[in-house]
Amino acid sequence: MQDNSTPRTELERLGEFGLINFLTKNIILKQNSTLKGVGDDAAVLSFEANKKCVVTTDMLVEGVHFDLSYVPLKHLGYKAVMVNISDLAAMNAMPRQITVSIALSNRFSLEAVDELYQGIYLACEKCNVDVVGGDTTSSTSGLIISVTAIGEAIENELVYRDGARENDLIVVSGDLGAAYVGLQLLEREKDVYLSSNKQVQPDLEGHDYILERQLKPEARTDINELLKKLEVLPTSMIDVSDGLSSEMLHICTASVKGCNLYEEKIPIDPTTYNTAREFNLDPTVCALNGGEDYELLFTIDLKDFDKIKGNPNFTVIGHITEQAQGCNLITKSGALYPLTAQGWNALQESEKEEEKPEE
Repeated sequence: MQDNSTPRTELERLGEFGLINFLTKNIILKQNSTLKGVGDDAAVLSFEANKKCVVTTDMLVEGVHFDLSYVPLKHLGYKAVMVNISDLAAMNAMPRQITVSIALSNRFSLEAVDELYQGIYLACEKCNVDVVGGDTTSSTSGLIISVTAIGEAIENELVYRDGARENDLIVVSGDLGAAYVGLQLLEREKDVYLSSNKQVQPDLEGHDYILERQLKPEARTDINELLKKLEVLPTSMIDVSDGLSSEMLHICTASVKGCNLYEEKIPIDPTTYNTAREFNLDPTVCALNGGEDYELLFTIDLKDFDKIKGNPNFTVIGHITEQAQGCNLITKSGALYPLTAQGWNALQESEKEEEKPEE
């Protein structure tokens, strides 16, 4: 939260309409498909005849999805937008507009809300997205953020989860496990800080990469653009929000197929690997079950391999099999283990259990 020495403006001084005016006064619309944005009862959008509208919504709840003791509000606003745009990227759609709704208690000042929205607008600027609406209301406790993202895609370029075919290659962008390991570092330093009666300052030096992956993730719309340039259309795709294992099972279930993933092929950054070991965690388990990496996991036809071969943005980590063979992880030693969904479960009773993938 904010430093007590900074100026504080109570939200009740502005009222709901005053707050909305404050947050939206500098919005500049950039998308041709935005005919009417904020300022009326509803937004008006118009997409080209040969394109389809793609819509997704995600909600972030304080104490469930984020902890404001170590998550800066600006980073939270940025992340709230990016996790929705990531869902559009997983459909091979490009983001165009968002709506943002927040519920907040009276412990939040105008300055705090302004910081949150600075992150929201920064993400919109980076992704060339218009804010076209939303809502604000009060909360009896904590902060809730709900973002709806709207994108567009040419109909025959949309990619779903159910298109994987036998012998397709399984490909992932970037690297995995960093966001989860970053979360473990933040939780550890929070515990040290609190157990020392706030006398010991957090030691986060040298961990910029994994912290940014947790606090300021990026939606991989650049991967969509790269695949288009390479003339590769995935047969199925999903973003890695709940861990590689869960996402792979989603694709296989929807496609009625099995898969073989190879442990030695899973891309893990050296910083992630070394920090995981410091926490006595298996880096592979962090990649399989940690989540919040927001990389793109997709399948491609075997004939497209030469188009992506050697590209540093992609790693082939396995292949699709017939359903009867099941969904398996082939370990470095050659052992075969069934994949299980142990990633994020929004309805699981214990948050602490959600955060700790099993080894």
